[in-house]
Amino acid sequence: MTITINLDPDEESRLRQRAAQNGQDLAGYVHELIARDLTALRPADVDAALAPFRRQVEESGLTDAQLEEFFEEVREEVWQEKHGAVPNRD
Repeated sequence: MTITINLDPDEESRLRQRAAQNGQDLAGYVHELIARDLTALRPADVDAALAPFRRQVEESGLTDAQLEEFFEEVREEVWQEKHGAVPNRD
């Protein structure tokens, strides 16, 4: 597909600069922008992806505070493992 768009000189200049900063020619850079937009997650996609998790949380009966505590514990364990420390398991 071929698309023709009209850019003012400033827009063209800025676009060419961005392409150069990314080590690409203008056409390649614009193609990447379009491809990135087409593959980006949309809010509806995120909602659909999170629906099973949200359902499980709701069915578990966990409060927001309990869920937050759970994720904080998991985050801390991952941090400890990454930094070579042994997690404190009280």
